[in-house]
Amino acid sequence: MKHRILSFTAMAGSMAFVNSAVVQAPGQPSERGVLGGFKIIGESLVSAEGMFLGTSDKVYLLDKVENNPTQVNGRAASASEYAVDSNGNRAMDISPNSFCSSGSVLGNGTWVNIGGNGAPTTSSDGRRAIRMLNPCDDSNCNWSASPAKYEQRWYSSMETLKDGSVIILGGASGDGYFNDPTRNNPTYEFFPPTPNGHPISSTILTNTLPANYHPLIWLVPSGRLLIQSNWATALLNTTSKKEIPLDNVPDAVRTYPAGAGSVMLPMTPLNNWTATIMSCGGLNVPPEAWGAPDFNPMQLSASVSCVKLMPDSSGNYFHDEDLPEGRIMMNMINLPDGKILALNGGRKGSAGYGSQPWAVGQSYADDPVLLPLLYNPHAHTGRWSSDGLSPSTISRLYSSSATLLPDGSVLVAGSNPNMDVTNDPNVKYPTEYRMEKFYPPYYNTRRPQPKGLPSSLSYGGPAFEVWLDKDDLFGDVRSVENATVVVIRPGFSTHSRNMGQRYVQLQSTYTGFKNTTAVLHVSQLPPNPAILAPGPALIFVVVNGIPSIGVPIMVGSGKIEQQKVSPVGGFPSSSIFAVQQDGVVPKHKTSGGEESRRRLGDALCEWLLVFVSAVVLGW
Repeated sequence: MKHRILSFTAMAGSMAFVNSAVVQAPGQPSERGVLGGFKIIGESLVSAEGMFLGTSDKVYLLDKVENNPTQVNGRAASASEYAVDSNGNRAMDISPNSFCSSGSVLGNGTWVNIGGNGAPTTSSDGRRAIRMLNPCDDSNCNWSASPAKYEQRWYSSMETLKDGSVIILGGASGDGYFNDPTRNNPTYEFFPPTPNGHPISSTILTNTLPANYHPLIWLVPSGRLLIQSNWATALLNTTSKKEIPLDNVPDAVRTYPAGAGSVMLPMTPLNNWTATIMSCGGLNVPPEAWGAPDFNPMQLSASVSCVKLMPDSSGNYFHDEDLPEGRIMMNMINLPDGKILALNGGRKGSAGYGSQPWAVGQSYADDPVLLPLLYNPHAHTGRWSSDGLSPSTISRLYSSSATLLPDGSVLVAGSNPNMDVTNDPNVKYPTEYRMEKFYPPYYNTRRPQPKGLPSSLSYGGPAFEVWLDKDDLFGDVRSVENATVVVIRPGFSTHSRNMGQRYVQLQSTYTGFKNTTAVLHVSQLPPNPAILAPGPALIFVVVNGIPSIGVPIMVGSGKIEQQKVSPVGGFPSSSIFAVQQDGVVPKHKTSGGEESRRRLGDALCEWLLVFVSAVVLGW
């Protein structure tokens, strides 16, 4: 690669960047992982039907109201807090019943869990509930209830919007393996409540019975919402309340109870931060078949189909490489190196549990898939691979979950295709409390320890600088050419979904120095809150495919409000200063006087660079 030799003037301009509220440089993982494999790390206090990362050290688990052995406030715990660093647990109360609820995070960092199931004997009815949590690291935070009253919603979906509020979409007013006209709630609402406060009817949710539980919903850069429900697709404009129908979903139903995996692929400068949604697996079931007397999903093989949609560009789906084998109830996790981890789920049946004669015990799924997969969106062929990966020993079917952790591992928990806690050794798929971590292939490599990462990001505005030392560059300054800065929101994991999950790469250039250090000149987020809605996230620096530990940041103002948007700040083009190759400094065609002035300028610049490196990197 051809490099421009940095001038003193360019360096002086580069040094004019100012970092405010810089956080401490991240360190190294506290453990060695099983590369490409799983490690059982202990047991949770509840079975993790839902899960989200609340702080860099705390993960919050949600369960339905059932007879978990751990007690809190005189009754069985239905939620817990898991401490990543100490591997400890704290029981929590999240009543009323949050079974099959949805979740997301507000722009101020408060997590919201909405809806749930009707009232068992130990809990009040959770279908109208709004539960809120401000995560903490001192174990003094607890779930609280909002006084706001909403429609009954069981199996709804949520998404954070560009002002930091959330939309609540769909669901049902009562129980059922699939939805029907007597229970269907084909409406959407907002939290915090809007002035009119009335539910708004949705055409797509009205017309897509019976497989319209947990509709897939994504905020896309145009500011509209992509909705996938049963076989249908639409774009919703929440301002005009209009829905634009798009193509039907090819090959398979991707929503519950068909249970496909879905993910928004990384949004990067290279693709101009275009949203591409990929759905893989699911079941090919016509709408009329779900309620047929002879319907038996155990006789169906899960789909291998993977389809993509770029809704801001076209309403047409296109196919990607098939899965190696069919799969339902699969979680798809954005990893900081830009790959997608696929894990959990099964080959046969569907999501759910019950007493149907074809159930395995009470499980409506069978034949669990234990081997994870990695998807490489940049590969031309062979995008799906299990090379170097090892299988789990734990079946993760209905009510399992997974989330990215700051160290780049993935926490995996849950699975309970049973009416209540079931530990009978004769039951094939009992209630699962064991938790695992999956360790991606990069895990044990020495991590970059970047200095200068900010505590918050704005939409446009001045760039910031991130410094890398020789170890961060793996001893070669040219490694800075492969350095990126990415922001990930892990989302709320439930029912093979990670609601609100995003991966956004920031625009950046670099300056590499002769002393094998470098600085990244990094833009703020693009000036569009619909690319990444306001709220908490993790920022990583990735060098040669190896991510730093993720640092918590606040995206946007930290408030639920219209976000300020500013012009994108400028920064210098990429340069490597006086890199020696085989002991030869690159030559330049200049006159004698120009050469003398260039050498003097370069000498002064190099002295200044070394001095700044020493200060910033703490030498």
